[in-house]
Amino acid sequence: MTARKITRNFRLYFYRQKALFHRNYRLFMAGQVLSLTGTWIQRLAMMWLAYQLTGSEFLLGMVAFCEQIPILLLAPLAGVYADRWNKHKALIYIEGFGMLQAILLGILTLAGMVNIWHIMVLSLCLGVINAFEIPIRQAFVVEMVDRNKKALASAIALNSTTFNLSRLVGPSVAGMLISAAGEGWCFLINGISYGAVMISLLLMRVSTSVYYSVSKEDVFSRLREGVRYIASRQGMRNLLLLLAVISFANASLRTLAPVFAQDILHGDAQTLGYLMSAAGVGAITGALYLTNSRSAGTMIRIISSTGILLGISIVCFAFSGMLVFSLLFIAIAGLSQMLHTASTNTLLQLYTDDDKRGRVMSFYTVCLQGTMPLGSLLAGSLAGIIGGPWAMALMGSICLGATFFYRKTRRAQTSPQNRH
Repeated sequence: MTARKITRNFRLYFYRQKALFHRNYRLFMAGQVLSLTGTWIQRLAMMWLAYQLTGSEFLLGMVAFCEQIPILLLAPLAGVYADRWNKHKALIYIEGFGMLQAILLGILTLAGMVNIWHIMVLSLCLGVINAFEIPIRQAFVVEMVDRNKKALASAIALNSTTFNLSRLVGPSVAGMLISAAGEGWCFLINGISYGAVMISLLLMRVSTSVYYSVSKEDVFSRLREGVRYIASRQGMRNLLLLLAVISFANASLRTLAPVFAQDILHGDAQTLGYLMSAAGVGAITGALYLTNSRSAGTMIRIISSTGILLGISIVCFAFSGMLVFSLLFIAIAGLSQMLHTASTNTLLQLYTDDDKRGRVMSFYTVCLQGTMPLGSLLAGSLAGIIGGPWAMALMGSICLGATFFYRKTRRAQTSPQNRH
């Protein structure tokens, strides 16, 4: 293939990304690349530091639990506010709080004062920040592309690509930084990276006409309205339930990765970085696949099959025992998880009414990340009793069972006798 043909193919690829035609979305992407890389650096450093301080699989699971449980409890309320607040200004303040959390953790670590309870408390603070940031950011995407539904699928896929590009780079950088300078610098770098997304938000020009007037209904009435809206739509409800179980099971990969890196594969922080980067390679492959327009029918088929592939890859990873096979299976898991979550996100965004978008995306956030603390806690507890490999295999089996049940339910819904 000639250089000219390669250049032409790249131009054609980017021409198809309609979201990049919008200035606000281009600014958002530029800030997200740096900020998300910092986020992944901190995530890996925090988990590694927690395991080095305690040597406990259970406390490792507790750290993940503390970061993720606020999403389960607070994200639905955040979705109500996402439908009422100026999302642009809210995100600027939220990113500022994230910066403060990361810098404080970095200072404590570099000063040699950090303890496991510091990590748990600051993980809890980060979880509260994420509980508001994620649904508001998800609902803001449609405004960054000027409510252009044709650009929406491209925006979601590109955002997933950015997330997983950072997931690929961040852990590798974190592994090297931990070995060379220690975990404290990882946290400070993440704090600085929040500044990038804050600058991109400040440079945006957002029309105030897109915001809705404040409803006279109280928060819990609006929340109940959102619940009824989802419950009345069977397809939306089933997508969210399957996503919740799959995210619950998939939490074992991130939670137990330090255990596998050190105790099963007999490696160090760089080995953990390789594992997380391999998952990122798989995920970014899936995200790039979805950046080209896919029909709703194709996305539904992807959702029906990727849960099975994810479950099988988790079970195989659990018993692989060799680095090369572990990298392969965790990459397949990353591919499967990304195709599943991004397809679910796109379908929900396409079929959600604008005035309900914040609440629907908050429940998407709950199902995607809010169930992870429960999965992390279970995986960590099981690993302490039956060992990491068997704990992860059990979580993979849960993923398989949920997907087979979803496929059976969907076939029953689409059978001829149920179409009338």
